[in-house]
Amino acid sequence: MGGMVGERSLSDPAPAAALGESRARVLELLRTAAQPLGVQDIAEQTGLHPNTARFHLDGLVEDGYAQRDTEDRDQPGRPRTVYQAVPGDAAAGLRSYRLLAEILTTLVAENVPRPEQLAREAGHAWGGYLTERPAPYERLNPPAATRRLVGILSEIGFAPQAQARDDQSPGDADGVRIELRHCPFREVAEHHRNVVCSLHLGLMQGALDVMRAPLQADRLDPFVEPSLCMAHLSPSNRNHGEDTQAPASEADPDAIGGT
Repeated sequence: MGGMVGERSLSDPAPAAALGESRARVLELLRTAAQPLGVQDIAEQTGLHPNTARFHLDGLVEDGYAQRDTEDRDQPGRPRTVYQAVPGDAAAGLRSYRLLAEILTTLVAENVPRPEQLAREAGHAWGGYLTERPAPYERLNPPAATRRLVGILSEIGFAPQAQARDDQSPGDADGVRIELRHCPFREVAEHHRNVVCSLHLGLMQGALDVMRAPLQADRLDPFVEPSLCMAHLSPSNRNHGEDTQAPASEADPDAIGGT
């Protein structure tokens, strides 16, 4: 097969080229550290949420750039999980996570009765996991919630940009549009957008829910340009004290919709 299906390469790019900005920064910290670092160490030095720092650290382990160990300690208490960079060229070698993503996405798309709903629920769970929960009674206004969401999407690799209000179409006058200029899963999304784009919409919905934001993610328009997807947010009458659940409606693959 030679790593090709039709004209599509299923091998990942060279590892160094595949790292996003945040993950490369985490790797550099591991490489320059005098001793193994824990999740909280990385979070404090990068400003990332601890769950996001753990996400990148585990990704570096999976890609062969870092190794995970349990800290040796004589003091009482649970030992920390620590990470350190692997030496030399130990991380070199062909990766095929794209092939794995294609296999798993196809499995969901072909064997699950409502794959869009399942993908959105998975995205919702991960969006909440990667989001810092605000303090009790803290109320975010729409600009603050948008900045937090843009930060989360940026850390994952979407290269997001929230549009200024005067640059919106009339239908978005009371909401926010976020341009996503880079899809970290583009090659898979091009052929399974109903699953991948639904997962991305769910991720944004889960993040906004955990923030108790006065905004909701209504839909995601995939590939409005070759390298541009558009997320549409609108005001929400969210009850700040309630625990929200993942939405259950099925999405349109050409305009990934929300509730």
